[in-house]
Amino acid sequence: MLSNLQAWLGSSSSLARWLLIACSGLMVAGCASLDPAPKTAIASDYNYLIGPGDSVNIVVWRNPELSMSVPVRPDGKITAPLIEDLPASGKDPTALARDIEKALGQFIRDPVVTVIVTGFVGPYSEQIRVVGEAAKPQVLQYKQNMTLLDVMIAVGGLTDFADGNGASILRASEGNKQYGLRIKDLVKRGDVSANVEMKPGDVLIIPRSWF
Repeated sequence: MLSNLQAWLGSSSSLARWLLIACSGLMVAGCASLDPAPKTAIASDYNYLIGPGDSVNIVVWRNPELSMSVPVRPDGKITAPLIEDLPASGKDPTALARDIEKALGQFIRDPVVTVIVTGFVGPYSEQIRVVGEAAKPQVLQYKQNMTLLDVMIAVGGLTDFADGNGASILRASEGNKQYGLRIKDLVKRGDVSANVEMKPGDVLIIPRSWF
């Protein structure tokens, strides 16, 4: 097939060379197979980590003047009374509370701090990214026990041109290992056996169908 295509277009044509490379790539891609994504992806002891865009409610026991809700800045830090530029992104609320106690300890005796997170966004490294032929490609906040079906509902399903059963997950937490998915079977045929759990930082890639 490739030799006939080359003869038709002419061996000296740059367009012919480009098409030959593209066709060869598609043939290799069609032959490649990915391991199916594991059904379960994360342990039940997952802890939410604070990220830029979150709001944190700082409660300092017996010091209402130091208690307030503050945003986590785009650089991942917070500023509060007596506290300047304290890193918050990537920490869980308990760890951040201990850091605030340490910072306030320079000014008040034995501070007791509680941190309550609101307006959940999470760190960029834990967000779910959906690219390609989804109806609404976007970035989603990861939630414990989130599944592929939850993600597809959030992005509005597949486009008419999607190769749903050729989709894959790029899993950053496993060194960017790629797993195959059967999204078409899941959302078009109701095959729940195609549903899998997501992991923080997953990238869902939905290619275009060529046929």
